[in-house]
Amino acid sequence: MGKYSIEADQSVSQTSWKKSPLIPAKVTTAEIPADHFSDLATEIVIPVCAVVGIVFSLVQWVLVSRVQLSSDRNTNSDPANNKNGCKDYLIEEEDGINDHDVVVKCAEIQSAISEGATSFLFTEYQYVGVFMIAFAILIFLFLGSVESFSTKSRPCTYNPHEMCKPALATAVFSTLSFLLGAITSVLSGFLGMKIATYANARTTLEARKGVGKAFITAFRSGAVMGFLLAANGLLVLYIAINLFKLYYGNDWEGLFEAITGYGLGGSSMALFGRVGGGIYTKAADVGADLVGKVERNIPEDDPRNPAVIADNVGDNVGDIAGMGSDLFGSYAESSCAALVVASISSFGINHEFTPMCYPLLVSSVGILVCLITTLFATDFFEIKAVKEIEPALKKQLIISTILMTVGVAVVSWIALPSSFTIFNFGDQKVVKNWQLFLCVSVGLWAGLIIGFVTEYYTSNAYSPVQDVADSCRTGAATNVIFGLALGYKSVIIPIFAIAISIFVSFSFAAMYGVAMAALGMLSTIATGLAIDAYGPISDNAGGIAEMAGMSHRIRERTDALDAAGNTTAAIGKGFAIGSAALVSLALFGAFVSRAGISIVNVLSPKVFIGLIVGAMLPYWFSAMTMKSVGSAALKMVEEVRRQFNTIPGLMEGTAKPDYATCVKISTDASIKEMIPPGALVMLTPLIAGTLFGIAISASNTGGAWDNAKKYIEAGASEHARTLGPKGSEPHKAAVIGDTIGDPLKDTSGPSLNILIKLMAVESLVFAPFFATHGGLLFKIF
Repeated sequence: MGKYSIEADQSVSQTSWKKSPLIPAKVTTAEIPADHFSDLATEIVIPVCAVVGIVFSLVQWVLVSRVQLSSDRNTNSDPANNKNGCKDYLIEEEDGINDHDVVVKCAEIQSAISEGATSFLFTEYQYVGVFMIAFAILIFLFLGSVESFSTKSRPCTYNPHEMCKPALATAVFSTLSFLLGAITSVLSGFLGMKIATYANARTTLEARKGVGKAFITAFRSGAVMGFLLAANGLLVLYIAINLFKLYYGNDWEGLFEAITGYGLGGSSMALFGRVGGGIYTKAADVGADLVGKVERNIPEDDPRNPAVIADNVGDNVGDIAGMGSDLFGSYAESSCAALVVASISSFGINHEFTPMCYPLLVSSVGILVCLITTLFATDFFEIKAVKEIEPALKKQLIISTILMTVGVAVVSWIALPSSFTIFNFGDQKVVKNWQLFLCVSVGLWAGLIIGFVTEYYTSNAYSPVQDVADSCRTGAATNVIFGLALGYKSVIIPIFAIAISIFVSFSFAAMYGVAMAALGMLSTIATGLAIDAYGPISDNAGGIAEMAGMSHRIRERTDALDAAGNTTAAIGKGFAIGSAALVSLALFGAFVSRAGISIVNVLSPKVFIGLIVGAMLPYWFSAMTMKSVGSAALKMVEEVRRQFNTIPGLMEGTAKPDYATCVKISTDASIKEMIPPGALVMLTPLIAGTLFGIAISASNTGGAWDNAKKYIEAGASEHARTLGPKGSEPHKAAVIGDTIGDPLKDTSGPSLNILIKLMAVESLVFAPFFATHGGLLFKIF
């Protein structure tokens, strides 16, 4: 590793070097202990961990693929005949249902869902591709104009005695990293969707043998997505850094400034994936529920409902593809924010490769930790009853957090010097390695707290959701009131957890500490995504069971998996939103560092104007997305009503509905309606830079309304049975609450976290342009 620098002059403040350029001549060196990682070890460990994650995901996929979509009973047999609480026989045989017909129906339904999801994503990506190319050109033009497209080297921003690569190079490489991040994000979402649509019918078929086998199939499928995304995100970022280093050489300031485009590309694609997918899924869901359940009194996912295929397609394009791109974006941005700040700290000045790669080493250990954690759910313990599902998912969060804490401690000890300096608004702050360990850990444990609080407020096993369900006795209005109150209340503890994380991490290591806290929250991203993807897969499995005419006992099992999945989906959104808050602050820190801002005066008119306009944007954005869902749902409701009224024999089950028209309505509406909210988010930083807290509540409110409905439908307790059965007035009130909550929890709420971090990372990427040409409006006046 060589030698490492620390200020030795005791006359200089312990916490900072005031406002001086970062000149290596000012520092003395201290030996790094011999037991620390060498650069060669770092260069081996990071890609190896990423490859291990990819291999593990492929192994899980092979295990899922062993569940054949055929009626050959021997193909599905398991030597461990008594495993997972049920012998390996098929319940359909007891009920006298033809097994072959059931499997064929499942295969047909799966094929229809997969084709619908693939068709939508390809259509969406055509539009997004045009945007991607246009915005890449914009990045090149804006950043290239900083030095009038000069190819001459320039003095480094933070060390004027050294020469750095020209601004034109930053423009070219920022554009390349933007495209790389965008493509990786799109690929992450698409692969997740393909895996989910591959696994949904297989989960349904495994439910015939017991809830344990269905759980394992759904969870393994989620793990395929989780590990592929985490490993690909890490590997692509690491390869990009090493390729860019071939040109930049020792100019690490320019290198990591260019890498920030990777995070911008990831989040911009996530925005369109979340908004477009969210509008698609909720238009179909609201249309299917309002007409099918409330007006026609038919079960959820009944094949007679024309919107049922579109509804199941939506689960995959919104909750799977959208969430995959979203969390990839958070991971890329937190890594980029940490790397930017580190590059102008002593890590970057002294070209210490291993400490510089500390964020990537944390992510590498996270993959190994999540691998071990996954085995606890799929191999070490068996699910034998419905009541064991939620505890098994909760244990995933606990085990991964405990193991990751140990892993971070080891990485902090072997990869970091005992003492180093971190850039802090123009100063240099002395930091110890144990302080950085605590920064990562506080983010990690804050994530666990957010997960537990989310579970408490959205699971029907606890009183908040049961109270919402109970309020349905007096109609939809009281249900809505109770649900909104629950959502507002659920924000309190997560906000305190995030606030404490920010305070602790900033106190220890300034903005670098905040970025590492965000990365700590996302370090177990593979497990988080596995838990999150499990939900929509289970939801689809239940829909396929209903449409294939399977036994009511199968539907009870898939409903139990789905109810747990609603909670896990809310937990996943909680992680995404919590990490987005930390990431956006870390990106702000990197932005003010790069733009040369040493102090932010809140009382300045320009700053105050920015604050109130920024506070308004989430409302404007939410209004656009909510109205988009409403407009699309209106068309869907009209179409579903038309088919029920005009197709003879549809209600009797003797005629087939026109599924394709409903799929087309959702596709057309989502593509059209995703453009204005996307333009708002992408253009605001550019316009504001050149010229001049809602999300958790929304997600938890929607999740609680959904599970209150399922609580009544399941009738698992005496209280629930007094509110049911399906079709009762309390149940109809619960369905109305669920439909109101749908756009909150799956469109507006999840998209808001992308809004705050995307605007921050965009500002960071364009910081050199704003520093040179920004504030035109104020220059005029």
